[in-house]
Order: sequence, then structure tokens, then C-alpha cells
Amino acid sequence: MNIILANAYYYGGRGLFRSGLMFDWTYLLALAGLALTMLASARVKSTFSKYNQVRSVTGLTGMEAAEQVLHSFGIYNVSIEHVSGSLTDHYDPGSKTLRLSDSTWRSPSVAAISVAAHECGHAAQDRDGYGPLVLRSTLVPAANIGSSLAWPVFIAGLIFSIRILTTVGIVLFCLAVVFQLITLPVEFDASARALRALESNRILPEDELRGGKEVLRAAALTYVAALASSLLQLLRLILLSQRRSRR
Repeated sequence: MNIILANAYYYGGRGLFRSGLMFDWTYLLALAGLALTMLASARVKSTFSKYNQVRSVTGLTGMEAAEQVLHSFGIYNVSIEHVSGSLTDHYDPGSKTLRLSDSTWRSPSVAAISVAAHECGHAAQDRDGYGPLVLRSTLVPAANIGSSLAWPVFIAGLIFSIRILTTVGIVLFCLAVVFQLITLPVEFDASARALRALESNRILPEDELRGGKEVLRAAALTYVAALASSLLQLLRLILLSQRRSRR
């Protein structure tokens, strides 16, 4: 809705079919970003579904695998809890809690074990004071503000022809982009730690480990796609702002 309002104002008074709502080429940037995120989401769901049907020969559930991986990291102060939903697994550094979803908690599949180990990787990062994770945690408040206020401030700048507001909107959006950029090394490193632990502790044999790599690689692509989508959206904001300033 915010995108439509911004463009409706910019081309105001020219009628629906001449308003730019249909002809504004910058919509292609937004559509490209949407396509990337949808493809990445579909990929991770299909990959997880595929390997969620492959039972590990160890018979370990996601919860049991998480316990073993945490202990292999020398971590004993992190609790493991069940959380509802599918692929809602996450590690909470504030409460030192690893939460596993319905699709992971009691499943003995290659996919479930891999996802659980990935979250253990975040716990290890927290224990080690991993720089990108610390920085990302610090940026959470700023990123939340940026993602929620960027578009309203930007649109207000367009509507009232106040250049400083469009600039502030772009800067706010940049905060969210920076957050997503920092998220990449955090996620890739957590997966690398997880795979090393799964291999060295023989939680997944070699053939199953390949499946685990596919699952985690697909999951990582969702973060890459999200960043690419945000960069395209940022480019669109800049182009709209420059176009408005030339009027």
C-alpha cells in the first residue's frame, strides 16, 4: 500500500492508466525482489520437506541431536525448549534458550537434526562472543525502527515535497539493510559450526551429511535473497527520491 500511495501522488491527476501505477518501471525492482524471496522460500521448504522424510540411521531426534551438539561445544548452560510452528527454530541469547519447532523437536530426520545443529551453532557463537553476532544484536533496536518507519517517513517526504524527509526515510531503510548484511556471516558461520560438529561427532554419517549441507545451504539462500530484495528496494527509494527532486 505504501508503494502505491507514493506513486499515486507522484503521478497524481493523470488518471489511473496514465498514473505510473502501471508504467513506472521501478516496480520491476520491487517485483524482482519479491520473486527472489518467493523462490528462496520455496527452495528451503522443498529441500526441508525432502530431507525431513529421510530418517537418520542414528535415530536421534532434533532435540537429542541438539543436546549432543551443545555438549560437543562444551555448552551446558543452554536449555532446549519446544516451540510451536514449522521452521520457527531459533536461539535466544538473552535467556540462553534454544527453541525447536514442531518439525524439528521429535523428528529423527536428517533435516531436523541439521536445523537443530544450526541453532546450536548460534549458541556457540554467543558463548564465543562472535563479533558479527554481537554487532547484529546491538543493531536490533535500530533495525526495527528503520524497517517500521522508513516507508512512512519517505512517503511523507514525497507527499509534502520535503527532501529531508525522503532522505531520512532512505537512511532509516539503510539500517534494515545493514542488519540483513551482517546477518549473512552470522548464519553462514552457524551452519559451518553445525556441520563440523555433526561430522566430527558422527551424528550424521557422510551420506546423510550431504543432505544436511543441502538443507542448510537452502536456508542460507533465504537470507541472501532477503538482502538482495532489500537492496533492490533501496535502489527504488533512491530513484523515486531523485525523480521527485527533479520535478
